[in-house]
Amino acid sequence: MHALDVLGDPVRRRLLELLADGEQPAGQLAAAVHAEFGISQPAASQHLKVLRENGFARVRAEGTRRLYAVDTAALREVDAWLEGFRRFWDQRLDALATELARGKRSRSTTAGEGPVVRTEEEP
Repeated sequence: MHALDVLGDPVRRRLLELLADGEQPAGQLAAAVHAEFGISQPAASQHLKVLRENGFARVRAEGTRRLYAVDTAALREVDAWLEGFRRFWDQRLDALATELARGKRSRSTTAGEGPVVRTEEEP
């Protein structure tokens, strides 16, 4: 299965997002996607299996628990594929950084002036 096919499923994307926070037990992951997507524990286990078999997650046993964590192998594949498209947003991000820097300079040069306070003179 291609990496983008794996990530095309919203449940698997959510599981990967949860794993980005650190290693988690399968039961906790299943409970989270059950609450968000209404899927059963066996369905969540199947999604975790797809992530594991395609290099997005790794599992280790700790007693009776199965702890899942992000495996970066497949993420590197996705990153390499995206490399050909970065030019489309890198240029815009560079332009945004330039505009933000201009705005900071503009605010810093007017910051010392302070607000203009007008008072009426007494007759």
